[in-house]
Amino acid sequence: MNVPREGAILGRMASAMILAAGLGTRLRPLTDELPKPLLWLGDRPLVAHIAGQLAAGGVLRAALNKSHLAERFTRELLAAFPVPVEVLHEPEPFGTAGGLANAAGALGDGDVVLWNGDILIDLDVAALCAAHGERRAAATLAVAPRPAGEGTVGVGARGEVIRLRGERFGEEVAGGDFVGVHVVGDALRRRLPPRGCMVGDVYLPWLREGRPLATFAAPSAWHDIGTLAAYLAASARWLAQRGLPRYVGPGASVGEGVDVTGSVVGAGARIEGAGALRGCVVWPGARVVLDAGAPIERAVVTAKGTVARAAV
Repeated sequence: MNVPREGAILGRMASAMILAAGLGTRLRPLTDELPKPLLWLGDRPLVAHIAGQLAAGGVLRAALNKSHLAERFTRELLAAFPVPVEVLHEPEPFGTAGGLANAAGALGDGDVVLWNGDILIDLDVAALCAAHGERRAAATLAVAPRPAGEGTVGVGARGEVIRLRGERFGEEVAGGDFVGVHVVGDALRRRLPPRGCMVGDVYLPWLREGRPLATFAAPSAWHDIGTLAAYLAASARWLAQRGLPRYVGPGASVGEGVDVTGSVVGAGARIEGAGALRGCVVWPGARVVLDAGAPIERAVVTAKGTVARAAV
């Protein structure tokens, strides 16, 4: 985890919002059982990793919106977060801009770190907030650098956004990918629609008016967990970062005839039979019975017994 740098006062004053109300349709059937931000990643849900990074970056309070399978965001889960979180229910998703607008009462005035609930990235939140404050930006987008002309964002000589969704607003000197983490200031928060998208309904109109948006250099390694393959890749990276050949959670059992390699086995799960489990994620409480002649590879096994396999 990142530790706030000494003197990063702006980072310590920031509020944050985790966007967790999406439907996650590309990850079905997994998201028929859990909202995407609650997918198990290593030793805890994805959203818990995000909350940990926000707290490490100096965030003192946060909001989280929920809609799809809202009952899964339990009090026990939220109580374990290292930063106080106020949960806001949306009868139907309001969009990234509408969700932030709806959280105005929970977040108060000032800058807000906005983090998509399906993004995993080792980002220095304190440095992001400090850079935003130093530039007095209306918003600062975390962008993973790429060569000029590539990626979802074009960056100008002063680090400003000059290309977004194919529209250009100046001369591009570098490209990059917007990683779904940004800081939004008061001027733009006052313009938020009750329903809508931050990029399409807020940032693009702002840029068309000739007003600047800033960027912050994010790490090049990050995961948008929007597909089964991306979810498995994020899990594999979690293991690699810790030098683990596998992870078996508390209370989980692995049979003597089972070879578990490059896989995460959640708390209380049972792996039985004889055979191999390779590059998989087994959710907490799930049961897997292996056949020696049919290894399970690049798959996710849910608590309800669903086996979702990624394409090789």
